[in-house]
Amino acid sequence: MVTAHRRGRTGEACSGILRGSTLNKSLIAMGVALTRAAQWTAAGIGVGKLEFTPLNVSLLNNIIKFVEYVSSKHPQEAALMFREALEWKSNLEISAFGADYQISKKTVVSKENMDGNPLLIFEASTGVIKVSTFNQLAKLLEIAQKDKLKETQVCLEANRDPIAKILGPSFATVEGEDKSMLRLLEKVKKSDEEPEAEVQMKLFLLLQQLDMQLLNASLQKISQEVRLNPQAIKNDVQLLQSFSGEGDMTVLKSINYTSEYEFSNGCRAPPWRQVYGDICYLIINTHDTNTLYVTCNTAGVYLNGGPVKDSEDIIYDRNGDIYKDLITFLKEKSPTFAENLTQVQQNFVLQKKSPATRKTQKTEVTVSEELDQSEKFNDYQEKNKFERKKQPTKPKTRDTKKEETPYIHKNLDSSHQLFSKEEKTQMKDQDPKKTKQEKENVDIVATKKHKCKAAQEKRLLLQGIVSEGSEESSESSTESEEEQQDMSRQQESNTDLPSEYWQIQKVVKYLKGGNQTATVIALCSMMDFNLTNETCQLAIRDVGGLEVLINLLDTEETKCKVGSLKILKEISNNSQIRRCLAELGGLQIMVKILDSSNKDLKCLAAETIANIAKFRRARQTVRLHGGIQRLVGLLDCVPMLSANLSAEQEKDIEVARCGALALWSCSKSKNNKDAIRKAGGIPLLACLLKSPHENMLIPVVGTLQECASEPSYRLAIRTENMVKDLVRNLSSESEELQMHCARAIFKCAEDEETRNLVRAHSGLGPLVKLVSKSDNKELLAAATGAVWKCAINMENVERFKHLRVVETLIHLLVGQPEEVLINVVGALGQLARDQVIRGAIRRSGGIDPMVSLLTGTNNALLVNVTKAVGECAVDAENMSIIESLDGVRLLWSLLKKPNPDIQASAAWALCPCIENAKEAGEMVRSFVGGLELIVNLLKSDDIEVLASVCAALAKIAMDEENLAVITDHGVVPMLSSLTYTRDDMLRQHLADAVACCCKWGNNRVAFGVTGAVAPLVYYLKSKNPFVHRATAQALYQLSFNPKNCITMHENGVVKHVPEIPLELLLQRQAVTSENAKETLFARVSTTHLDKFWQQRANTGPNLPMPRAKSRLKSVLHIGPHASVEIAQEV
Repeated sequence: MVTAHRRGRTGEACSGILRGSTLNKSLIAMGVALTRAAQWTAAGIGVGKLEFTPLNVSLLNNIIKFVEYVSSKHPQEAALMFREALEWKSNLEISAFGADYQISKKTVVSKENMDGNPLLIFEASTGVIKVSTFNQLAKLLEIAQKDKLKETQVCLEANRDPIAKILGPSFATVEGEDKSMLRLLEKVKKSDEEPEAEVQMKLFLLLQQLDMQLLNASLQKISQEVRLNPQAIKNDVQLLQSFSGEGDMTVLKSINYTSEYEFSNGCRAPPWRQVYGDICYLIINTHDTNTLYVTCNTAGVYLNGGPVKDSEDIIYDRNGDIYKDLITFLKEKSPTFAENLTQVQQNFVLQKKSPATRKTQKTEVTVSEELDQSEKFNDYQEKNKFERKKQPTKPKTRDTKKEETPYIHKNLDSSHQLFSKEEKTQMKDQDPKKTKQEKENVDIVATKKHKCKAAQEKRLLLQGIVSEGSEESSESSTESEEEQQDMSRQQESNTDLPSEYWQIQKVVKYLKGGNQTATVIALCSMMDFNLTNETCQLAIRDVGGLEVLINLLDTEETKCKVGSLKILKEISNNSQIRRCLAELGGLQIMVKILDSSNKDLKCLAAETIANIAKFRRARQTVRLHGGIQRLVGLLDCVPMLSANLSAEQEKDIEVARCGALALWSCSKSKNNKDAIRKAGGIPLLACLLKSPHENMLIPVVGTLQECASEPSYRLAIRTENMVKDLVRNLSSESEELQMHCARAIFKCAEDEETRNLVRAHSGLGPLVKLVSKSDNKELLAAATGAVWKCAINMENVERFKHLRVVETLIHLLVGQPEEVLINVVGALGQLARDQVIRGAIRRSGGIDPMVSLLTGTNNALLVNVTKAVGECAVDAENMSIIESLDGVRLLWSLLKKPNPDIQASAAWALCPCIENAKEAGEMVRSFVGGLELIVNLLKSDDIEVLASVCAALAKIAMDEENLAVITDHGVVPMLSSLTYTRDDMLRQHLADAVACCCKWGNNRVAFGVTGAVAPLVYYLKSKNPFVHRATAQALYQLSFNPKNCITMHENGVVKHVPEIPLELLLQRQAVTSENAKETLFARVSTTHLDKFWQQRANTGPNLPMPRAKSRLKSVLHIGPHASVEIAQEV
């Protein structure tokens, strides 16, 4: 498994095998294959689903062939009745079953039965089907026809252990020793008692054979999916360039790219070729062949047609076989390359065995460089040419302008860099013994530095390898870039070091070698230094002081533990120190100290854990060693509001504060949030939240606001009545506490109940006051975020309107950081839904700065500002200002952004802009390429983008010339291709767009030809009334074409149209609603209606026909616009 993670794309391929086994390790469906070879989606609680991947499709096809094979070649086994029927929810209709089945209104049963029990039962009302033999399975697959792949998938998802159902529970395969075959052999021996045992044996062997076939097929499929990537190709080329030249022993003469320009994704091929998987193109000159023109593709490496004569273009067609990587390709094409490559590897072995060559510094540098190159080439061969996460050193290339000093050379000179020239002269004049001792100290420091650097490089490599599979992959607060840089940075000792550096090293020596008294004195002496200074912190680390301090924690002496923890608490604020402490196992010891009866030790240990647990691996260590449960236990103390607390009780409160501080750091991990909740931390935090002390409230609220990103915590915050306390603390004198409370409300206000509670507890007023504090940016960002989320409720908008928050927010649109601007425009977008506030935004001059923000680059800011501009555009006066500021063009340009959220938000904002612009049609046509751009967005995979674009196209199509243009751009087939969606939001706006696009040329006919009519009829089954209204308008427009009417009738439109409420259609203007329903109902032709009513008359005495006729009669008399022609027709 580790190997899989260390091999780039190989890890991705192999993860398909591993992915299934993580879902349910105890059960194994259809042998090992479905669990370990199939690719399942993680379903959280419950069973996963089979992903629709090429690998799964291949497995399903093999299973289908197996069922058909057993039915045709093994009739006796195929007729064996399952011990328990396979049961699943089928998508088949009753009409699909033929003469071999007894069909009633509600059920279908097979005529074939065993002991009076039918072998297939289908319940039409629930869609549940039960099958008891392979014969019936084969017949069912034949009935399903093109849907048999889907039926097989659903069957396997519902029956994760089919062998247990087919042959009985005793054959359920589990991990460990499988004795089912032995039990079956025993039954075969007793064939008189078990007449079916022999058939069961054959069927069991057939199923095992299928299992092996599925595993082999999946492995073959996975091995074919290993693909190249740009970084792997780049590494290959750089490596080969370092061994290329005119000499006879070089592997190549030259290897170069055809293009020096590299795109952001690492490819050098032009974009129109990248869609075919091309990465780059190479020109390779070997020693024994003609020039090779090579294409590096994600599928492999192959020869192309070379350059076109008198042109810089390339003939991209493949000319020959595809090879898995560049080295394999060159070995096949050039024998000399293969020979010289072998010689390079042999030279590496010889050089590694002859250290005598490293006599001088100059020789050493050369050998080092050659070793680096040869070793890298050897390592490259062993690792099968896949990209490595981190390489030991960079190869020396011929075009490098600045030569890097080899690592060995750095090691030789590093010890001399610790002293200045004056210090070296003084050392020569000092006592020889003292000088020798000082030199040993310097050597210790230098050795420690190089060991630490090598260890950190190794840790970085390991972290890169396991990062993809880490259980802590989702973090609510990630490490900053500065901390990431500090992790790999080493303090370079150049000329002068402070005297404290050497003094601390002497103190550490006493810690190492002294008795208990000397150790305590040394600890006290170390506390006298300024431990917040980075030089002092790193001095302790460099001389090995961290190991000593951690060892002191494992002693029985309380004074030594307290002194050590006090020092560790101070120096662990340094990112490098805390990582070293985690590496040395300090966290595990500190977690054990939390069980101590000494409360001082508990406090110090918890505070030190709070400092160390600021990076992911440390938080994981705390959880895995039981630290979360222990820290939650520290929170249990006397009630905060108790009077006359004793000294012991006050100490308990301090322990609880330190525990909350540690939990705050640990709560940045999702898994730790779950652990805190399961350990019972929420009620204890709710109790501590009532404390009057700010130093207690800050870590408690900090923990809550970190955890509030989880829905379970937001629910607990509401039910534990913590919202009231959060609102109360918004009026605290501590700005830090105010910030954390506002941030907690910001996250909790995602839920409507919390927004109502904030208003009920009078929290909106304090939030508006905090928005006025523009000096503290963190507090401002939290407060504006809380206002934004609370403004989602219209009741809160009314309250904000009276508090005059709009003017304050508009002043914040200029000169603020992006995290503040995101929340400000988000709040304005919610508030602008109110007509009065839209006018206030205009009068306060807020439209101009909002439009100017449309030119920004922050994705979250662009999403919010487009929503705000779109809401403002609902007002005609606001729209005039937006148009004068060129805001519509800026919104349209955002449709080019690759982010789907921005595309959707911009398209929604364009709808009111187009609707309320004075010359909307001319304005839209003035944007060069704008109509083509928005039509092409119908190819998006994002539902929100598709719905918003359909809504915008409905507005655009109101203008006849624009409708003609988008028709030429192919809007009709694109809209038709979307009609099979099941999303009601997309259905509503898609139907609107179809209705509007029908009004040009032969678009009605085109919609019928492209198959849009039948799916639209099924929209009438939706429970959303807005979908009904839009669909009725679309079908009304489509019904002008007779063929469309026939299609509608064939798909049952008549039985749905009478159920659409008239009032819903009349919500629109008369020009669009006056005849939509009645015309549609009548236009589907008299003949079809008569047939429909006749069929309904034959079904029984309770007829819906009179209601339909009377409803039609009422439709035809709703007003003066009813058509006489329609009345006569009906």
